[in-house]
Amino acid sequence: MPSLNEKLHPIYDEVLRRNPGEVEFHQAVHEVLDSLGPVVAKQPDYADGAVIRRLCEPERQIIFRVPWVDDDGRVQINRGFRVEFNSSLGPYKGGLRFHPSVYLGIVKFLGFEQIFKNSLTGLPIGGGKGGSDFDPKGHSDGEIMRFCQSFMTELYRHIGEYTDVPAGDIGVGGREIGYLFGQYKRITNRYESGVLTGKGLTWGGSQVRTEATGYGTVFFTDEMLRTRGSSFDGKTVLVSGSGNVAIYAIQKVEQLGGRVIACSDSGGYVVDEKGIDLDLLREIKEVRRGRISEYAELRGGSAGYVTDGSIWQQACDIALPCATQNELNADDAKALINNGCIAVAEGANMPCTPEAVRLFASAGVAFAPGKAANAGGVATSALEMQQNASRDSWGFEHTEARLADIMRSIHDRCVSTAEEYGLPGNYVAGANISGFTQVADAMLALGVI
Repeated sequence: MPSLNEKLHPIYDEVLRRNPGEVEFHQAVHEVLDSLGPVVAKQPDYADGAVIRRLCEPERQIIFRVPWVDDDGRVQINRGFRVEFNSSLGPYKGGLRFHPSVYLGIVKFLGFEQIFKNSLTGLPIGGGKGGSDFDPKGHSDGEIMRFCQSFMTELYRHIGEYTDVPAGDIGVGGREIGYLFGQYKRITNRYESGVLTGKGLTWGGSQVRTEATGYGTVFFTDEMLRTRGSSFDGKTVLVSGSGNVAIYAIQKVEQLGGRVIACSDSGGYVVDEKGIDLDLLREIKEVRRGRISEYAELRGGSAGYVTDGSIWQQACDIALPCATQNELNADDAKALINNGCIAVAEGANMPCTPEAVRLFASAGVAFAPGKAANAGGVATSALEMQQNASRDSWGFEHTEARLADIMRSIHDRCVSTAEEYGLPGNYVAGANISGFTQVADAMLALGVI
């Protein structure tokens, strides 16, 4: 990793010492600190007042046992997490991830990223994240319901519309949010709509919430392309993943004139030179809850399924990694650059390795970090909270327009901040510095807490 500013070295060393083995958290912290050298040079009180040290230490870390009974009557045990990282700007806000890879380091990395992402939206929300090593795949609806009820039986003690507002993430969609909210309501005897976001439209949810992260990523990318005199029109696009983020990124790319030629899941990826058939993809992933391999079987001649290698070896104009952390490495970045890719935007959280990001920068590829590009999901969650608080419900077009405005504002903040600190066109620095300074100023104003 590149060296840090001399005032930031001891802070990072302390993070390594206090959080052993949490490599994703280390990576996320280093990526932010790497951008803050010009900031502490200009405003040394951020370092001298221990603001950055405090920012790297969660306000609260909760780990708990989640016992549940499977369909065969056997007791299963999983581990649950909620890291309430920083509430200087508002109640903790961030998703729940249900996946076997989840451990404390993953949750802390995601929660740390969430602080800056939420700050960039300009909305009054702090940063947090949670989840479990439970995997919904392969389980019946009854098993998932019983797991969610057990998970919420502990989590309810720590959340509330003015305290901590979870949402969904990988493995947590509308079904899981419904079971979680039902148990919260049952335990508390309160219909507290604002305690969870990502709810169904008939019981407190918001239009565009399902589409928001994918749409927002594409809106941000479109703004980034505009600064270079370009657009999605006629461009070929790769999108990794095939969950909500990927599906709705594909939809918005198509609406803006682009052609998505490949997408993926954990088993492999499909290439369709005619362009991904979105209706077929949604049928497989949202209705059947099937695998991406079925797409090639049902689509026929224009589609092929690949089980080895990387989706990023395919030629494209624009790449949108929307699957998971560190999925796009240096070799993938080299392939994209050599194949003429002009822009990369992270729809997932930290999907590009640090080496890949440096290669994009040196090659002049426009690169949007996840804390900026995929902030549309949490932004629309905050809009859902706003609707719940006012007992209101907005239409799809109005909510999408609000989302587009927020993503445009985030893009402009990144651009102007990067220019202010002498780093024009550096979206990573712009996002990190802009997100950090707003939180840091609030922390200084609130005193040592």
